[in-house]
Amino acid sequence: MKKLKLVFQDSFFDKLLFIFLPILMLFFASAAFAQLPRYYRQQPKNNEGDLMTVNMYFGGHNTAGDLSDRFGDHASAGLGLDYITAKGFIMGVQGSFYFGTKVREDVIAGLRNESGLIFGNLGGIADIQLRQRGLYVGGHVGKLFRLKKELRSGIRATAGAGFYQHKIRIQDDPLVSVALLSSEYKKGYDRLSNGLGFTQFVGYQYLGKIRRVNFLVGLELTEGFTKNRRNFNFDTRSADTKTRFDFAYGFRVAWLLPFYIGEEGESIRY
Repeated sequence: MKKLKLVFQDSFFDKLLFIFLPILMLFFASAAFAQLPRYYRQQPKNNEGDLMTVNMYFGGHNTAGDLSDRFGDHASAGLGLDYITAKGFIMGVQGSFYFGTKVREDVIAGLRNESGLIFGNLGGIADIQLRQRGLYVGGHVGKLFRLKKELRSGIRATAGAGFYQHKIRIQDDPLVSVALLSSEYKKGYDRLSNGLGFTQFVGYQYLGKIRRVNFLVGLELTEGFTKNRRNFNFDTRSADTKTRFDFAYGFRVAWLLPFYIGEEGESIRY
């Protein structure tokens, strides 16, 4: 198995901003809501019992293992659905889309001239960009450990498994076409890889009594045991049959929309 390589190319300040900006946004949003006049806010409700949450995710990740040879840091966005019991057990599903601009493997180097330029069909210079694209779809189980008995908030820990995929997206120049990078030819360069994936998350989950502020924030690990699904790589003139170990680590934040099970609807008086 390939030795893990932790790669940090950005400045320390950029890394701090990349990691903590979403956390600060959640903090200030919660603080601002707490300062609203009382007549703008709902009265506290009972947030005990079983519930389901719809989760809207955002994350930032760095790479290690084989993934670091191909991509740098990247972002993710996704949706999830959790069932949380009264005792804090968690069962859920999630789907995430990964996207980034730092591609370290120049799969179209063979199409460039000595100056690094790619020329189109009519002789014009084509501005071809390489991008990261990927996805993860899977299920997870875990536990919410309350910090205080009377609060429905605490340390959340989950682990899951599913389908993990990534590829290099070759972004065309809309004004200059390149015959060797047509739709079918791109498959020989994009390194489409997928396989079994695993995720682990540890962080803090908050479910508010008034149910308007509900979020989670924490650290996430993702491992993928993948293979190249293309029969032939045009740039290397060979097939890639090895099993990859792809590893990503970073943070994840989510806004939760809770639905409490078995709760009676509110009565409206006229």
